[in-house]
Amino acid sequence: MNINKYIDHTLLKPEATAAMIDKLCAEAKEHDFASVCVNPYWVKRCAELLAGTDVKVCTVIGFPLGVNTTEIKAAETRDAIANGATEVDMVLNVGALKSGDLDAVKQDIAAVKQAAGSVLLKVILETGQLTDAEKETACKLSVEAGADYVKTSTGFGPGGATVEDIALMRKTVGPDIGVKASGGVRDGEAAQAMIVAGASRIGTSSGVAIVTGAKTTGNGY
Repeated sequence: MNINKYIDHTLLKPEATAAMIDKLCAEAKEHDFASVCVNPYWVKRCAELLAGTDVKVCTVIGFPLGVNTTEIKAAETRDAIANGATEVDMVLNVGALKSGDLDAVKQDIAAVKQAAGSVLLKVILETGQLTDAEKETACKLSVEAGADYVKTSTGFGPGGATVEDIALMRKTVGPDIGVKASGGVRDGEAAQAMIVAGASRIGTSSGVAIVTGAKTTGNGY
């Protein structure tokens, strides 16, 4: 298993500097990760740094709360793609889901997918805020709206990825939709457990440690 190609090498801290973004891209090139995942401001820089490689540039939409209007999320998506994003991870509107306004949730995702076109769309559920029934509903709405992936967490909310959530999401979406484990996956053992449970992508700031076996410190994404 080439675990490197499961990894979205992630830096979403608001205090990230240009030098930190440059280092992220250099590491992604060195280890041939699936993508780098950065805030929209850094997309153009990453696209330039990663030109000529097969490392994708992933960005986040409606991040980290998901309660922007649909029009803003769609516009943000179009802007990110114009700047070079080749994958987008949008945050689902948790409040609308919990209010039972399922049409609004689905339309929100569908509008972003329409704006994204052929660009890969992942929907962040923020599983730490949801019941299992809500997780299943969110997964089903994401698939119906045309999403390519469902994803556990922003890394800024309560809790991160769990093996149980990955298994539930995989069971709900079936074999043809991607499942991304993000939030708290910091070593190779944890990454392998997520993949066994059904993850097809790992969002982590510990990608280098995962592929090299190095120890990580702190409590990053």
